[in-house]
Amino acid sequence: MAREVISTDQAPAAVGPYSQAIRVGNLIFTAGQLGLVPETRQLAGPDIESQTRQALENLRAILEAAGSCLRHVVKTTVFLTDLSEWPRMNAIYAEFFPERPPARSAIGVAALPMGARVEIEAVAEVCDCPSPDACGCS
Repeated sequence: MAREVISTDQAPAAVGPYSQAIRVGNLIFTAGQLGLVPETRQLAGPDIESQTRQALENLRAILEAAGSCLRHVVKTTVFLTDLSEWPRMNAIYAEFFPERPPARSAIGVAALPMGARVEIEAVAEVCDCPSPDACGCS
């Protein structure tokens, strides 16, 4: 099965020997995304809300570059440096997955790169809808 590297300048570039995402068959596996603003490579803000929102926007951009969207995500993993911030992260997360949310794991970690508070990775299906408007991927 062919393995395709996915890259977009609409999300932060990889800072090490990894890809933003890999597409294999009809699945897309993303690297974990911090709440970094692509243009500045700085955290979107000091709080969990702004970092969660930006991490999910980064995932959206990567998935779109791979031929998918948040609606086709089947599994996410959320890494948090402070599990007491889970409710606030969850409120932002729910804005991005308002219906039929994907399976998810949330894990407490000691630290994340660049002092981030949250990192989110995803597995998604490639969109096979007749048009982006048909499934809401636009």
